[in-house]
Amino acid sequence: MPDIHIASATAANLDAIYGFVCALEEQVFDKELLRGYYEHCLSLPHHHYLVAFVQGVAVGYISCHGQVLLHHCGIVYEIQELYVQEQHRGMGIGARLVRAVEDILAAKGYASLEVCSGTRRTDAHRFYQRMGFRHTSFKFVKEP
Repeated sequence: MPDIHIASATAANLDAIYGFVCALEEQVFDKELLRGYYEHCLSLPHHHYLVAFVQGVAVGYISCHGQVLLHHCGIVYEIQELYVQEQHRGMGIGARLVRAVEDILAAKGYASLEVCSGTRRTDAHRFYQRMGFRHTSFKFVKEP
């Protein structure tokens, strides 16, 4: 098992995060636009970004955003993105990233941790179920 290290993301991780986001969504984003959004998200107190490193090289990340929801009477966090490079999958890195987020949130207190996953991502669905998430709702999207 290689040496895996999880750390809070910083502005210096932009290049890796940019590559991960493009790979996750299978498209090329405007890097400067993403930089602005990324740096903004890093500054928000209820947003958590973590990077996984194998032998000092970034191989994956997780982002988790929190917001107060009245119908939960507390802060609900949602995993927005979780990505591990294909050649590093099956090594427990995704699970370590989720557990690291859970550790951060446990210290803060929260109503729930949620995740949305596209319908075609069946491997991700099985992963989240193994991590203890339950399928409890449907997400509906309307684009402009």
